[in-house]
Amino acid sequence: MLRITLVKSTIGAIPKHKKTVEALGLKKTNTSVEQQDNAAIRGMINQVKHLVKVEEI
Repeated sequence: MLRITLVKSTIGAIPKHKKTVEALGLKKTNTSVEQQDNAAIRGMINQVKHLVKVEEI
């Protein structure tokens, strides 16, 4: 499992990154979600790594 936290706002981000953050289940800054650790989620995290913080649970 991965805990993903949105640490930077999506204001000013390109629309593709905004949709990726939303698809991860993140809405507001400093909110966290827990997702399964798989290739699809890792790819999404890699795309928006400048906006999120990831911890392994």
